[in-house]
Amino acid sequence: MKIHPTAIIDPKADVHETASVGPYSVIDAGVTLGPDCTLAPHVHLTGQTTIGRGNRFHTGAVIGDAPQDVKYGGAPTRLRIGEENTFREHVTIHRSNTPDEDTIIGSHNFFMAHSHVGHNSVIGDHNTFANGALIAGHVQIGDRTFISGNCLVHQFVRIGSLAMMQGGAAVSQDIPPFAMAGNGLNRLAGLNTVGLRRAGFTLKERQEVKAVYQRLLMTHELRTKVIVKLLDASPGVHARALLEFVAVSRRGVCRHGGRA
Repeated sequence: MKIHPTAIIDPKADVHETASVGPYSVIDAGVTLGPDCTLAPHVHLTGQTTIGRGNRFHTGAVIGDAPQDVKYGGAPTRLRIGEENTFREHVTIHRSNTPDEDTIIGSHNFFMAHSHVGHNSVIGDHNTFANGALIAGHVQIGDRTFISGNCLVHQFVRIGSLAMMQGGAAVSQDIPPFAMAGNGLNRLAGLNTVGLRRAGFTLKERQEVKAVYQRLLMTHELRTKVIVKLLDASPGVHARALLEFVAVSRRGVCRHGGRA
């Protein structure tokens, strides 16, 4: 274990022997820090926070602090973090606001400087959050998304896998899987075609997803009827995922406002 002499580690914290803790970092009671984790100077780990293998915390990151919720009454709520995530400078991740739910961060995510994830959010795997991306409480994000710089995500919004938000985009409604959110509010600008190719989608799969996107999000047909018709046509697994995501949306889905 490599612990700088200026670091402060509560005796009740569980720090793995292979972890490295830099100068002036603080690890409070209730924290479990897994193997091969690295803390740069001035990192604060707090709350009932469980951290898996190989996570890297850069200078000024604050992980597991109390939720920014005026209803929060000080209960011992939790944050769970998977493996091999990177938290750059001054990233903040808050624990949940009630013991009934956890804030959950998956594995292999990249949180760039000054990005934030609010209480009770659930983040999947292999996501990228660029500088200044702000994720409010109770947000659900799938896998392999890219949230660009200074994006804003309202509470309770869902973002589907392989979706992307352009820089400065803001959403208070759901972003379907594979879609691109454009600049402005609740505006879709087509599909994340580059992301789909990189993810190994075949040409046929991309064409089917595009056809469903256009029929579902670029027409004025009654959406519930369109979903039923398209599901009855036995779509492929990716097109079905898009349809099912939209079908269960509670906040509504962002509308297309640009080129498909």
